[in-house]
Amino acid sequence: MAESPSDEPPELNSRGGVDWDVDPLTEQTRRFLEATAPAHDELQAEMAAYADEHGFPIVGRTAGGVLRSVARLTDAERVFEFGSGYGYSASWFLRGMPEDGEIVLTEEDADELALGEELLARAGYADRVTFEPGDAMETVRRYDGPFDVVLIDHLKALYADAFELVRQKVRPGGAVVADNVLRGGIDPEAVLTALEGGPLPEDDNSRGMADYVRTVRDAPAFETVLLPVDEGLALSTRIE
Repeated sequence: MAESPSDEPPELNSRGGVDWDVDPLTEQTRRFLEATAPAHDELQAEMAAYADEHGFPIVGRTAGGVLRSVARLTDAERVFEFGSGYGYSASWFLRGMPEDGEIVLTEEDADELALGEELLARAGYADRVTFEPGDAMETVRRYDGPFDVVLIDHLKALYADAFELVRQKVRPGGAVVADNVLRGGIDPEAVLTALEGGPLPEDDNSRGMADYVRTVRDAPAFETVLLPVDEGLALSTRIE
């Protein structure tokens, strides 16, 4: 059974998960990543300030830089996000996409999505973004492929199911990116144990993440690497 580092029941964070006290990065590595991460533009600085003020979880600059690079490397013209909050991750994709590139944002919290619509419109992105309130799992079923990039950043227990819904909708050469694979409401040691052949974790978030990483690692049409930036990203490229 996966246990938290404390004898007390772990406290749930804003996403309904546990912030296990495990950091996969050394302080020096973290400093290198932050020192080389791209700077926020004006919109993103405002978004980051809002996140700090309200304790809202966002991917952060180092992971954001990866999202921007993935958009550029895949020549992304069409992106779909599972769980968009108020559009911070979308802002990074948009920075790496051509001027006619389009992105679909999904979010169950209507207030968050409305804030994202306001912010992205103010930055001149209104005609490039589709805002879909409600269940992302239901929303994606209404969209045909191909997508160039898909971001999975919603309920961890549903990550593997989300991948199954989009694996055929991502074009060859495109990518699926998943956030929080190393931190953020999961027990990394329990996830690692499962990846090394041990039992699945008992808490829903950690079990969902272990299931997801095993699924993409073993998917024959995809190549997956884990990147230890911010809360950890899994980058899965479709090769066939």
